[in-house]
Amino acid sequence: MLYKNCIAEWRPVLDQNREDRLIKKGAAIFTEGEPVSGVFFIAKGKVKIHQNWGSEKELILRFANSGDMLGYRGLGKEKIYPVTATSLEETSVFYLNMSVFEASLRVNPQLTYTLMDFYAHELEETEKRMRHIAHMEVKGRMVEALLLLQSKFGLNERGYIDIRLTKQDIASYVGATYETVSRMTAELQEQGIIASNGKEFRLLAEF
Repeated sequence: MLYKNCIAEWRPVLDQNREDRLIKKGAAIFTEGEPVSGVFFIAKGKVKIHQNWGSEKELILRFANSGDMLGYRGLGKEKIYPVTATSLEETSVFYLNMSVFEASLRVNPQLTYTLMDFYAHELEETEKRMRHIAHMEVKGRMVEALLLLQSKFGLNERGYIDIRLTKQDIASYVGATYETVSRMTAELQEQGIIASNGKEFRLLAEF
């Protein structure tokens, strides 16, 4: 998102000010409640964005992969990260402090426009998912979630969605308990709608 939407003359500024980081699997890139210091762009890897939901529970808001931006939800007035970003595999990111990022927005109107469009899309998707959590049965929410994940991450060489998730991750994404997701997974497999292999899932039916 960043480099391709900046003018060529600005890219050396990004090169001089970016900080490359390698995040271990399971490590937080930033944590809910921390002061905002800057934004992150994923060079390679997969990340879940989540927040606390009740006592000792989490709600996964979205997943991100190569090319996506992280930390933009901390750009509001409070200047704290309202979510946590955790790597699902070893992930390479580069970091820009807020002053450099804000300068990039001022100098590159195409970047500002792209970011606004990205915000609007993410807000629309989040609102849609919250409506589904409120009104759709868990089985339907699971199928909808797998469709979204397939669209975002594609398939691996074995035909499974190219992201490894535990049933607890799926439960946190669809707003259900682990036990319910485990039961619905078994039912969907029996009905020939999905296949699962450990942390891998595959849609068998056409939608």
